Amino acid sequence: MLKNTAISKLSDEELLSSYKESSKKNYISELFNRYLPFLYGVCLKYLKDVDKAQDAVLQLYKSLLHSIAYYEIDVFRQWIYSVTKNHCLQILRNEEHFIEVDFDDNDEETDKIFSILEDDNKEQTTILMDCLMKLPEKQRVSITYFYLDALSYAEIVDKTGYTLKNVKNYIQNGKRNLLICLEKNDL
Repeated sequence: MLKNTAISKLSDEELLSSYKESSKKNYISELFNRYLPFLYGVCLKYLKDVDKAQDAVLQLYKSLLHSIAYYEIDVFRQWIYSVTKNHCLQILRNEEHFIEVDFDDNDEETDKIFSILEDDNKEQTTILMDCLMKLPEKQRVSITYFYLDALSYAEIVDKTGYTLKNVKNYIQNGKRNLLICLEKNDL
């Protein structure tokens, strides 16, 4: 086995070839260490977050450690750039499936609905439920799941089969219609 100083003098292609022949991690570790700042920079460029970039580089190393021997790689730098970029894009695609909702930034309308729900005033609760029953079905269902059952948008989509865009619209329009009805009842 070559010593670390001898390994560090090998070219990228020699390190790859040695790793494929022996499966010894020190060859691939040397190769990744050479490109670590480059990989981190690519991940940071795409993910725009230090922690996510560090995690992405670590994920790449772990996932490629055993599979890299099966790839035909002509120029390692080009290949690893392409793999890293695609890995980051996949992370970003997966994040798009999550919708952030800031519940700390409630508007006055939402606060009004929650305050009626939290109060023990049966008259107000009855008026709220009557107004809720007057909403069109899709708005009523979406509002009920969102406010009363505390389901997320994604859970409402799963339960109802509505599209995400429609669920957001039903909740927004339902909330507006609900508040109009509450104002007519002096609430």
